[in-house]
Amino acid sequence: MILIHGGGSTIESSFSNLIPWLVGHSKIVAVELQAHGRTSDRDAPESFEQDADDVAGLLSHLGIGKADFLGFSNGGTTCLQIAIRHPQIIHKLVIISSNYQREGMLPGMLEGMRHATLHDMPIQLREAYLEVAPDKNQLQVMFEKDRDRMIYFTDIPDEALRSIKAPSLLMVADRDVMTVAHVLKMSQLIPDARLAVLPGTHGSFIGEICSADKGSGLPEMTAVLVKEFLGK
Repeated sequence: MILIHGGGSTIESSFSNLIPWLVGHSKIVAVELQAHGRTSDRDAPESFEQDADDVAGLLSHLGIGKADFLGFSNGGTTCLQIAIRHPQIIHKLVIISSNYQREGMLPGMLEGMRHATLHDMPIQLREAYLEVAPDKNQLQVMFEKDRDRMIYFTDIPDEALRSIKAPSLLMVADRDVMTVAHVLKMSQLIPDARLAVLPGTHGSFIGEICSADKGSGLPEMTAVLVKEFLGK
């Protein structure tokens, strides 16, 4: 199972509360993408397409022919691009709280990013980055590249989602930053997709660091749903 984190995140900040409940189902490979955490940057903007190609290259390097993929937030959009650009490496997909078009996010969110600075980034994400990559200059660069990717985000065509052949589980919270209606639309476009709407906010049902509720059983419940879907 390949895990792909959200924007501005690390493996730990996205998945530290979910991984313990997934352990034992299959081998887990958790990836940090360009400029995030332990992974170096390149002299180029971030893009979901490039991230998809990077992950495909990593699997080839590791000798993994095919895998299940789980992506959260921006990581879910990267997983969509992997399914579109590299369908041969995907067994099943789990897309959590992700969008494929600009209209899928709550009104004003993308527009608000035009004025965002590093100080608007949640302190939990800043601290998590610096724990594994203690370079404040690189943190600034990563933030700006993440911000600009979302400001200039280009819609993925409906036809591209219709081309995805992998069985897919789409998950979203009822008070997420991606609308339930948008994720429902995604589930109707992907031919072999299922939809799960869970109570909570963005990332809370996987225990993401900014929204985790101490003592919540939601990450365990999410892992049960994921493992059951992948095991069928």
